[in-house]
Amino acid sequence: MLTRIGKPAPAADAVGALLECHDRIRGMTSLAVRLGRMEGLPPADVVDAATRVHRYFSRALPLHARDEEESLIPRLAGREAELDRALADMAAEHRQHDEPVGRVVALCAELIERPERHAELAPSLADAAHELEGHFADHLEREERVIFPAARRLLAPRDLEHVREEIRARRGGAEGAH
Repeated sequence: MLTRIGKPAPAADAVGALLECHDRIRGMTSLAVRLGRMEGLPPADVVDAATRVHRYFSRALPLHARDEEESLIPRLAGREAELDRALADMAAEHRQHDEPVGRVVALCAELIERPERHAELAPSLADAAHELEGHFADHLEREERVIFPAARRLLAPRDLEHVREEIRARRGGAEGAH
């Protein structure tokens, strides 16, 4: 496993920060799928992976949804019909993610407490994580294809800087915590 030394460089702009979040969403979803599919893992590895997945989906993912709903939607809504549809879909899909995210979080919480149950819980985790992966595939792609380019095209640099400041503020000033 590759380990970074030091803090990652901050994203160049607000859209870059949101794209970094998407990379983390994909990475944590993939980790959850692997945790659910792998067999014979040592308990320490189960706890480590489950802790990372649990922390990301219970803390960071809700902040990312707030970034999009509280910082992008108000600034982009009403500008273009296709964009308005994409923004409405994005917000609705955030709610649709709640159930599979909740299952992944609950299963990981159980694995943190009782890693010896990994073989028993792994199939349910794999199913929930795979469902979540399916939810995110179209969702993230649409944001990257429609919403994020629109933000760069339609928002003034000062508005994008405000979005970035709001993202940081939601994380207590930490840039890379999403």
